[in-house]
Amino acid sequence: MVRLAMEALPRAPCMRADAPCPRIHLQWFSDNQEADGKTEDPTEHKLRKLREEEGQVPKSQELSSAVTLFLPAIVLFFLAPRMLDTCVEMLRFFFTRAVELDPTQDAVIAVVFLRYFIRLVLPLFAVAMIAAFVSNYVQVGSLFTTKTITPNFSKIIPRFGQFIKRIFSMDGIWNFWKSIVKMLIIGGVAYTFIRMDFEKLANLQTAGLWLGITTVATIAIRMLLTCALLLLIFAIPDFLFQRWRFRERNKMSKHEVKEEMKLYEGDPQVKNRIRGRFRELKKQNIAAEVPKADVVITNPTHYAVALEYRKEMPSPMVSAKGVDNIAAQIRKLAEEHGVPMVENRPLAQALYKEIDVGEHIPASYFAVVSSILGRVYHINERRRREAAAQEAARAAVQAEDVDAAEGSRETA
Repeated sequence: MVRLAMEALPRAPCMRADAPCPRIHLQWFSDNQEADGKTEDPTEHKLRKLREEEGQVPKSQELSSAVTLFLPAIVLFFLAPRMLDTCVEMLRFFFTRAVELDPTQDAVIAVVFLRYFIRLVLPLFAVAMIAAFVSNYVQVGSLFTTKTITPNFSKIIPRFGQFIKRIFSMDGIWNFWKSIVKMLIIGGVAYTFIRMDFEKLANLQTAGLWLGITTVATIAIRMLLTCALLLLIFAIPDFLFQRWRFRERNKMSKHEVKEEMKLYEGDPQVKNRIRGRFRELKKQNIAAEVPKADVVITNPTHYAVALEYRKEMPSPMVSAKGVDNIAAQIRKLAEEHGVPMVENRPLAQALYKEIDVGEHIPASYFAVVSSILGRVYHINERRRREAAAQEAARAAVQAEDVDAAEGSRETA
């Protein structure tokens, strides 16, 4: 479409044969974000920045206008008879006192007129204000900014390229078709209702004044309600289009997304190094704490929790814990250093999820942990006695060997 429009534009004649003809940059008509490498959806940080700092939010003006028209039209439909009676009362009041009151001397005229004016306008004005506030609040939410009304004198500088770009852009084409559709809606509704009541309108020339006013008012309010309802239905696609178009206009390139991640979340490489260092420190702590533990509670494969207890402690303490690979490393260290391992799935999962490393277990786990430590101490005591007996046996064997060696030397 843009290329056809460019070909249809008349070419300016050159001043000289060798003079270059003026050209129009096709970039003026470009509305493709992908051509600029902006293929990524805007992040939450950018959307928040556009909202809070720039005051830019997706908003459908058609929806606000339709709601502001539809709700007062409903109020007018129900209050029209009373408002008409108020108008008749006001006219009767001024016409009957036209020769009695002097507008330059009697201030009561202005007071009475203001009172009638408020009775006529206040209901519609109040409903219109509420409708405008609600329609904008639903779309935008709670937002107050003066950025959009700050004077920007650069916008009044004539720029032919930007003007043409707005006309042939997606927004310009959409606005053009919106205007056409609204004209068709209003014109079609007016034609339909006038055609339906054409005989009534034609016979009003022989009817009375009151009948003529009520007939025209009835047709007008029906036309107003129908137009307002159709425009409200038409505003729903415009609302969806404006939200989609807002995200399309503010797409980001991959480089911008990476830079924003570095700004708000930190450099991924630095984060990976920190994470790796943390894993190394955690492994070092496990290697130092597991050999000092009294028992390791296992799941048996997914969880492992090392418990340590000393007389000066109020209760057993979690000295190390881990899941999957770290749990396997804890089990390996416990096996290498002779730390007893006890399988208790509920206890291992509960200790891992509820208690951090360096914290003492709560009173609710005293009973089960005490029974486990009692069994462990009994096993350790038996192992110590067996080890002592084996050591004594080895010492006795060594002593006998020494005595036999000394006896053989004396005999020689």
